[in-house]
Order: sequence, then C-alpha cells, then structure tokens
Amino acid sequence: MSLNLSLLLEDAIRKNVSDVHFCVGLPPLMRIDGELRALGGALPLAERDIEDMLGNILTLKQMKKYKASNELDFSYFFEGAGGQAYFRGNAFYGTRRMSAVFRRIPLEIPSLDELNLPPVLKTISQKRRGLFLVTGVTGSGKSTTLAAILNEINRTRNAHIITIEDPLEYVYRSDRSLIHQREVTLDTDSFSAGLKSALRQDPDILLIGEMRDRETIGAALSASEMGHMIFSTLHTLSAAQAVDRIIDVFPPGQAAQIRVQLAASLTGICSQQLIPQKGGGRVCATEILAATPGIRNCILEGKTHQIRALLQTGNSEGMHTMEQDLARLVREDRLSADEALKYAYDLKDLKRILSAQNDLV
Repeated sequence: MSLNLSLLLEDAIRKNVSDVHFCVGLPPLMRIDGELRALGGALPLAERDIEDMLGNILTLKQMKKYKASNELDFSYFFEGAGGQAYFRGNAFYGTRRMSAVFRRIPLEIPSLDELNLPPVLKTISQKRRGLFLVTGVTGSGKSTTLAAILNEINRTRNAHIITIEDPLEYVYRSDRSLIHQREVTLDTDSFSAGLKSALRQDPDILLIGEMRDRETIGAALSASEMGHMIFSTLHTLSAAQAVDRIIDVFPPGQAAQIRVQLAASLTGICSQQLIPQKGGGRVCATEILAATPGIRNCILEGKTHQIRALLQTGNSEGMHTMEQDLARLVREDRLSADEALKYAYDLKDLKRILSAQNDLV
C-alpha cells in the first residue's frame, strides 16, 4: 500500500492543513491557506489504496452505506506522534472511482475574539430564544463560528446544549453548560428526527449542523417558536439569500405562513467568507443581519430585496454588508483592494466604498 495515512495526517497537522484530498491517479493533495497543493514526493494513488484506507477507519455499517449510496459523511479522530486532530470526512465516487476528503477540525475551539468576529455575536450568544444562522459556501468557516458561539455559551451560562451533527465536528467539554452531541446515523436517524427527540430532552440551546431539507427547516422554526434558541447553517452567500432559501423550500401555498414564523423567530444571520490575507493565513469577512423591526417587516411583506439597504444603514444595531467589512479589512491593511474585489457580493458597491476611503486618506 503506497498510502501511509498516519504519516500523511501527521504532516497535515504540522503544516496546519485545512483539507486533505484522496483521488485515484493523483498523489494526496493538501489545502493550505486556501490553496490546493500536491504532496511532494508522494506516489499517485490506486483505487486499492483508498479502499484499504477507508476500510481501516470506517465501521462495516458505514462502509456498507458508502457503497450503497456512493457517498458518506464520517468523523475520524487521529492520534499520532505528531499530534492529535479530529477530521470530518466525506467519501464519494468520482467517475466510478473511490475518492475522499478529510477536513481538519482543531481540538481546541477558538474564541470569538481569537477569530476576530464581530462583537455582536457575543450578544447573540446570550439570547434565550430564536433562530440564528451562519451562511456561506463550503469551507467558509461556518462550523468554526458556530463552535465559538456555543463555547461562549458553555463558558458563561448554565444551559443544556444539544447538538445534532452529520458528522460530529468540534468536540465540546461541558463547562458551565451541559452539552450532549448526537451524530446522524450513529445516534439518531436524521436531523429532523434528532431535533424532534431533542425537544423532549429539556434543551435550552439546539445546534442543527445544517438545515438541509423542508422537514428540518420546519422543525427548527417550530422549535424556536416554542422558546428554544436554535443555531444552524445554510449554504447561501448573502443574508438576504438565506431568507429567500428558507421561504422557497416550502410550497407557494405555505409561503405566507413561513414568512410569519421566520419573522417572529429569526434572531440574526452571519454570512461569511475566508480570504487569504497579507502575510499568510486567512481572515474572516462577514455580513451581519440583526432581526430589527425593519428586517422583520421586510420578511413579512416578502420584500427581501430591501434587506440590503437596511444592512447598509444598520451599523448602530451591529449590522453591516459584506462590502463594508471587506473595505474595513482593506483599511486595516489585511487585504489588498484587488483581493477584496474578488470576494464582493456587490462589486460596484465595494468599488464605491473603497473610492470614498481613498478620498479620505
């Protein structure tokens, strides 16, 4: 076998790699500071290498499910001479060949301050009921932001926190709060089933790893209406798109009802991106929506196109657009203007803000 997983993952830990890719016909690939790079000196992988690797780390039940459905999410704890790490894995087939991706999940949960996230997220961590979403593309740091918020709650409040994840990512140690983590397929059949069961387990805080379908979204909205605080993620870019996604997943005849539920329960949305910064590493740029009366009214009346204008002028409520945050990072010399422009949701607006900043210099 040409693939020594232990040595490779030790190397990934040393290099602070975020992801490791395994693909037939290529050597293992590592993502460092957002860039995918081939592992120097490694041999191309054969199908047998990947099958043996997965066979050594998956249970028989997981391997059977993978081969039946052609894809599988899983978690893997690694302990070697070079250190320890959790990895969130996904095994899949590409061109009828086995492939896999391991995403590294640090053992220590960073704080909101260490991540340089907006102070308003600390306020969110003290909310007793509602729905808070973190959105962004795959690899934008959504899980890390949610983990930091939950650990802030764990550190400062006496609460019962239940997480429903697929697979488990960050591992929490109960501090002031009591934390139960449940993994889909191993501890519960699905997000929606786990959420319904959790309502009978005296929760204060519920984390749903991802709102993937109509049933889960509906259950999350109902749970927040019942007085629980719900945290979850969506794969959308802007905050306004997240609102539209939730409403559009339901039949048109239910749209009015869902708007009422969402307007009543929504606490806020953090949309984010991880961007390579000057000097190495990555920085998190965010868009923050707070559920002000104006925002709730936009949701109720189906005027989500007006949300952006409220974000632009809502600084006093802790809100800002992605473009305003990108401009801040340019002003702080953490991003170049050219790099910031690559990540703008509204290119024209960011150019306007940057031009105004230059005029003030």
